[in-house]
Amino acid sequence: MIRINQIKLQNDPNKSITKEELFDVLCQKASKLLRINRSDIASLEIIRHSIDARKKPQIFDIYMVDIALASGSEEKTVKRCKDNNVSVIAPKKYDFGKMAEAAASKVTEKIDAKAGKIVVIGAGPAGLFCAYMLSEAGYKPLVIERGSDVDKRLQAVEDFWSGKELDEHTNVQFGEGGAGTFSDGKLNTMVKDKDGRGRKALSIFVMHGAKEDIMYEAKPHIGTDILCKVIKSMREKIISNGGEFMFDSKVDELVINDDGKLTGVKVGDDVIVCSCAVLAIGHSARDTFYMLKDKKVSMEPKPFAVGYRVEHPQNIINLSQYGIAEPKSLPASPYKLVMNTDKGRGVYSFCMCPGGYVVNASSEKGRLAVNGMSYSGRDSRNANSAIIMTVSPDEFGGSDILAGVEFQRRLEEKAYEIGSGKIPVEYYGDFKKAVIEKAENKDDTLLQSFAASDNKSGEDNELLIELDKKTNQPCMKGDHSFSDVHEIFPNELNKDFIQGMEKFGRMIHGYNSDGALVSGVESRTSSPVRILRGADGVSVNIKGLYPCGEGAGYAGGIMSAAMDGIKTAELIAAGLEI
Repeated sequence: MIRINQIKLQNDPNKSITKEELFDVLCQKASKLLRINRSDIASLEIIRHSIDARKKPQIFDIYMVDIALASGSEEKTVKRCKDNNVSVIAPKKYDFGKMAEAAASKVTEKIDAKAGKIVVIGAGPAGLFCAYMLSEAGYKPLVIERGSDVDKRLQAVEDFWSGKELDEHTNVQFGEGGAGTFSDGKLNTMVKDKDGRGRKALSIFVMHGAKEDIMYEAKPHIGTDILCKVIKSMREKIISNGGEFMFDSKVDELVINDDGKLTGVKVGDDVIVCSCAVLAIGHSARDTFYMLKDKKVSMEPKPFAVGYRVEHPQNIINLSQYGIAEPKSLPASPYKLVMNTDKGRGVYSFCMCPGGYVVNASSEKGRLAVNGMSYSGRDSRNANSAIIMTVSPDEFGGSDILAGVEFQRRLEEKAYEIGSGKIPVEYYGDFKKAVIEKAENKDDTLLQSFAASDNKSGEDNELLIELDKKTNQPCMKGDHSFSDVHEIFPNELNKDFIQGMEKFGRMIHGYNSDGALVSGVESRTSSPVRILRGADGVSVNIKGLYPCGEGAGYAGGIMSAAMDGIKTAELIAAGLEI
């Protein structure tokens, strides 16, 4: 196989291109580069696509492709073209069996498959992919999910957003697909994929209904509407392989013998005997965290991040990132922002949703949390992102292992109170003014500099004038109320948030405009605890228990959770004695 890096095509923002036209252009470029005839190319596969907007408004599409020749020597062809961006490669395909064999050296204790079922607790990406891989390998896992299947869950969530009472068992956090189902559906991850688990996960998504472009886009995305169908199809495949699902069934207790070995899980009054259990509970299963604490499962508090959601008109973001407000040939533009405050606290964008919605993501009555979500079209009026600040265990207000949980709860109670049960929203200009007025040190030079800053960044255009006139309205799922959002966090954290917003306003023109929308509270960025496990994937003190995914503290999104689920499946397969 011949791999070609850096095929550059100029993008015409006023014209879209079909898939057939794209492949034709790429084949022409490749044949010219390789000094061969177009007919000599047997196949072309796009491996990666990214957008280069460094010289905006001149935009380039950058492609990496793999070429198979109809005849002739690949080595001679590559040598003849004399280009460092062209090489012969041997594609590496993921093989579950080989990965399980390789994992055998990490296994410290075998699993007696005859002792009971392989139980997977949680049907989020970690649990779902773990069960999927086990079922494909011939095992028959039982997936236990506290929430409903995706069809019932969709209805429950829509009912809640329409003003009906929150269902604490089936909501944006709980149910088939996990919290990622009602999110932006981004599939990019910072985790390295040297073993091919990430690409395997993407191929499974495609096999079950996702678009093929997620295999090569630099920033792949599915969207809630498509993801719901994909998840259901994956479940049906697991069942056809012999796996089982129990929905609306919460694991209330782990059954552990005197030797510290997990022997079963209790669901209501029933005990399900198991040989092992994957603990893929997600980051919001607070009652389960308390059960694990009572069972003395080894855990530790971990840092995470909290903050607000911010909204801007998508055309302002497009203009900043692409140099054009409404391009026809480009997707709604994402962004990524990072900075450190004067005190060293990290402030950064998280779960950025181009053309998306801020959603009420609550899972406990009397408490309110928000998240970002988008559909596959990413075609809402606004872009939104969490702007979050890192917090460490010494800021949680207690030394208990679960102090982070209570810290989140206090913030969510405040948000619920401020918005009277609705998503509280405030214009950034009003937010900033209130924080400055509340400052204990009225001579704080940093805060005063924020008050005096020109949030138009020395530039003027009609889009920003419109935003500054506060015509920017929320794009939200769930009722909202204009409220004193600045009351959710203590003033020091608000000051850090403002530092971030002002810095980001120098990166994206108009980001810190008075008319930007701020809503809260973004408190579910990641798990507040880590459930300790060894290299074999097993809890350090409970045999047969496999902490996995985001809730256990080993992932931070759909893809990293899916990859951790696949890794856990490998370890289980390596340790099973049939």
